[in-house]
Amino acid sequence: MSASTGLETSPRGIEERPREHQVRQLTLPGVIGVWAAAAVPMAALAWVVAPWVASGSDSPLALTQSLILLLTAGLAWQFILVLALVFREQRTLRWSVVRDVLWLRAPQNPKTGRRGGRMWWVVPIAVVAFALEALLPFEIAPAVGRDFGEFLESGQGQAMLSGSWLWLSVIFAFLVFNTVLGEELLFRGYLLPRMQGIFGKRDWIANGVLFALYHLHIPWTIPITLIDTFILSLPSRRYRSAWIGIIAHSGQSLVLFPLVLLIVFGQ
Repeated sequence: MSASTGLETSPRGIEERPREHQVRQLTLPGVIGVWAAAAVPMAALAWVVAPWVASGSDSPLALTQSLILLLTAGLAWQFILVLALVFREQRTLRWSVVRDVLWLRAPQNPKTGRRGGRMWWVVPIAVVAFALEALLPFEIAPAVGRDFGEFLESGQGQAMLSGSWLWLSVIFAFLVFNTVLGEELLFRGYLLPRMQGIFGKRDWIANGVLFALYHLHIPWTIPITLIDTFILSLPSRRYRSAWIGIIAHSGQSLVLFPLVLLIVFGQ
């Protein structure tokens, strides 16, 4: 009798589907509580704390600087929140467990259960769809002083960033926590796998709506972020992989960060 390997195998011994650690389904109050733990601090930091901190400075960039620093802290909090929730659920943070319960695995064929291979092709499709989303005519003008693109184009913004390794590091941390370790890890990695018990086959829709409403700190993006339900939540749910949402969402960071680099190096 052979020892158990933790894998389901075909008669020929070909690996079919690894046995994954199970996740506990959340109750409705649990889902709303996790959402609030992310959304409320971000909204408070953006609309209460940042203006208060900026009011103590005469610099025209005080609000922008406060927003970058405080929202980075808010996104880092989401990473800590995910780790705390996973530890409470699994009583461990071993990578083999975290990988399973946060869907940090290769996309899975919904019919055969096999992972990887041609299933990875869904990722570039999601990346392209997310990029094309920016061309849709649903854009609402940001509040005054809260447009990061406008900040990068301004003479004051470029003067602040030019030669500044400190601000380069802060913005890099902001981008990483925004799309890899913060929002996506929380919504597609933690929440989405735990919403089926309440919402059934519509869990991806509920996940997308919650993700849009989470953006209270930048409410002008809520309408277009609803479209992300089909680009980020649906494929992540269908192929049981948070990497789809993480990689697609990170496309915007791969555009913004080189622009910041050029400014820092004075190009």
